[in-house]
Amino acid sequence: MRKIIITGILGQDGANMAEYLLRDKSNHVYGMMRRVANPNYDNISKFKKNKNFKLVVGDLTDEVSINELVKDIKPDYFVNFAANSFVGVSWKMPAHVFDVNAVGVVRCLEAIRNFAPDCRFYSAGSSEEFGDVDYSPQDMKHPMKPRSPYGASKCAAHHIVKVYRESYDMYAVHGLLFNHEGTKRGEEFVTRKITMGVAKLSFEIRSQESWSDRHDQPKKHTPIELGHLDAKRDWSDSEDFVKGIWLMLNQNDPKDYLLASGEMHSIREFVEKAFEAADLKGYWEGEGLDEKYVKNAGPHKYTLVKINPKFHRPAEVEQLMGDPTEAIEELGWTPEGNFDTLVEKMVKHDIKNKQREESYRLP
Repeated sequence: MRKIIITGILGQDGANMAEYLLRDKSNHVYGMMRRVANPNYDNISKFKKNKNFKLVVGDLTDEVSINELVKDIKPDYFVNFAANSFVGVSWKMPAHVFDVNAVGVVRCLEAIRNFAPDCRFYSAGSSEEFGDVDYSPQDMKHPMKPRSPYGASKCAAHHIVKVYRESYDMYAVHGLLFNHEGTKRGEEFVTRKITMGVAKLSFEIRSQESWSDRHDQPKKHTPIELGHLDAKRDWSDSEDFVKGIWLMLNQNDPKDYLLASGEMHSIREFVEKAFEAADLKGYWEGEGLDEKYVKNAGPHKYTLVKINPKFHRPAEVEQLMGDPTEAIEELGWTPEGNFDTLVEKMVKHDIKNKQREESYRLP
């Protein structure tokens, strides 16, 4: 029996990792969540009642709670996904971001060192650690030059893991994860904001067909508001990444790895693919802050996406793309998804959710 603590269990990566590990009946998963008033259990609904799964309460900012969990469970693995993960927000609360993302990792490592020294530890890193890149694709030799408090906090965690690994001979690894998305992604993230917005617009526009025949103006609809459309990222499927993370945790010797697709796409491209997946392909018009993504439907023109400068960051990372060669060759990691299938999967999922919500079936 293997005992595994997963923090951030209600989020995308924690839920996907738990679901993946629970396929093996020898794994017992302890999903850590913070004590909150109204938790959302949607991401873990498939396995919440699994006899090999147990919800536990803990907080990365509370040393006592982490110590007690590790002392009581004596885990074989500790997979840390809990984080303050919003890059834009990190400028507004940098001290809190560092307390969770960097000092929180210290608290986990200290608990393991003192109470479960044979436990294997995983720290979730980010491509934002690279920041102002020197070359593409980025690899593990690329210098770290973060451009946000979030990126800096993950970079600090990266170095902390290395220090503990070398100082105390711990099996501790840090995964440099490029953007990874899926149907469990929180709606605060730009990709899910887009796909949920597309689903909403799909319902709104199609429900207006009879209205348009009788009115001179289109019925009210809700455009998606975005910031920097030309930022480019390396997007993968989160379900592929949890497999790579588990491989990292089960090598003879601990080593940090980078997980990515090796492809780069702009937010503009993500928007276009998402609307194509919903059969709402439009076109861009205007420039700068006045640029919009629009669609002609019947006698009316609908604005689907518009720019809102409040979503622009104080310092933008223009492009990130990773080189996963080392993980593929050394770990045997074989990612299955790609950009097109990822976007389509997310859009179709959100359209189905919208249909259920509105008790409405698209033609």
